[in-house]
Amino acid sequence: MTYFMAVCEELHFTKAAEKMGISQPNLSLQIKALEDEIGVPLFDRIGKRISLTEAGAVLLKHCKDIFQNMENAKSEISELREHYGGRLTISLLPSELDYRLTPLLIDFHHQFPKVLLKTLSSVEIVRQVLDMEADIGIAPILSSDDRLVIIPLYQEEYVLLVSQQHELADSKSISLAELKKLPLIMYPKGFIGREGIENHCREHGVELNTIVETSSNMSLFQFVRENIGATIQTYPLAESISAPDLRIIPITDHPPLRKMGIIYRADKYLGRAAQQFIQIARERLSAPASSPKKELPNGDPL
Repeated sequence: MTYFMAVCEELHFTKAAEKMGISQPNLSLQIKALEDEIGVPLFDRIGKRISLTEAGAVLLKHCKDIFQNMENAKSEISELREHYGGRLTISLLPSELDYRLTPLLIDFHHQFPKVLLKTLSSVEIVRQVLDMEADIGIAPILSSDDRLVIIPLYQEEYVLLVSQQHELADSKSISLAELKKLPLIMYPKGFIGREGIENHCREHGVELNTIVETSSNMSLFQFVRENIGATIQTYPLAESISAPDLRIIPITDHPPLRKMGIIYRADKYLGRAAQQFIQIARERLSAPASSPKKELPNGDPL
């Protein structure tokens, strides 16, 4: 089955043979023997190009299940041997890792020092969890997925962040519609936060005017400090900066929201380390929506 999986990944016999460290004729014989055993072709061969047949696709699905079950068994047996040891890989948004989650990871390490803890700072959290590059992820919840278990954690409101020299620096609040007039510094297209904000604004008839894209928080905030543009960030992140040269302005009507949660594959065995981390994260991070104080037209706080 390992040879079959290698050919499925490469869709090329020579490349798959090189990957497995065997000759191409030997690999072809192994696949032919498997096809003879099953009784149907697994690959369509058109010259040097190959593709999965319908039977091959069925076998691939079950092979993935078999390999996942084998990984689950290895993980469970490893825990029995090492007693709360093993490995735990967590995929996290770069901004969350920088300002919120590192203290949580440090506390987890103090409680379970035998666990080899690895973090992946990424915007492709769902893909990394589904591809089993990460055991669990903490990510924005955008939609349901039958392949994933989703555990809600917390909800945050987005605010406008401007320089103290910005024309809106003294504003108590801003409407969603007013955002379309502003030059903005934002994360690049494809970043989860950027996509969520823009989709929300479009739903309310607002197209944002992004003039600079940067994937670095430090770079983004420096552009804002220099008054090149404003940015839209979650309130806790904006508040955590605690910079006297920046101003937080609440969005009064229909502010974008971000719902965060823990995700992991529904078919994956969760080891004791992962279970303990999830429990700690739920205790620490589960909270009501985080939002700034706002003012009504008459000046009364909400």
